[in-house]
Amino acid sequence: MAALHLAQVNIARMVAPLESDTMAGFVARLDEINAVADRSPGFVWRLQDGDDATSLRPFDDDRILVNMSVWESVEALRTYVYASAHKDVLKQRQQWFSRFEGAFMALWWIPAGHIPTVEEAKARLAHLEAHGPSPFAFTFKAVFPPQEAPTPARP
Repeated sequence: MAALHLAQVNIARMVAPLESDTMAGFVARLDEINAVADRSPGFVWRLQDGDDATSLRPFDDDRILVNMSVWESVEALRTYVYASAHKDVLKQRQQWFSRFEGAFMALWWIPAGHIPTVEEAKARLAHLEAHGPSPFAFTFKAVFPPQEAPTPARP
């Protein structure tokens, strides 16, 4: 079997514009948290438009931010999310982001070396929303083991 990596996407709706005082605490932590990800064991790649991806607005809602990254394993991503400085930001998310209805995070296996696109990530989120967890798109609560990765989703 070819080497596989784990892709992840998560989206969140800001409670106020990114430039607002309300979002200042989140913005102040971005460089730090991205640096933690970049040097985390198992980290492969993250979506960037400059230093981060906050200027990207691929959804029909200008308040939705998108985060995408690739990791060597579920365990590597889980350690970053729940056992690094990232967990402190996660605990404060209600200050900056409203509760999201529907799928807001999806995981899927990709061939090592493949860089997922935003359109691919949107397709994974939509599939998860419509069909629930499957090998095509899953969550931390319902992980599917690596297998030969399906062809990357096309928009």
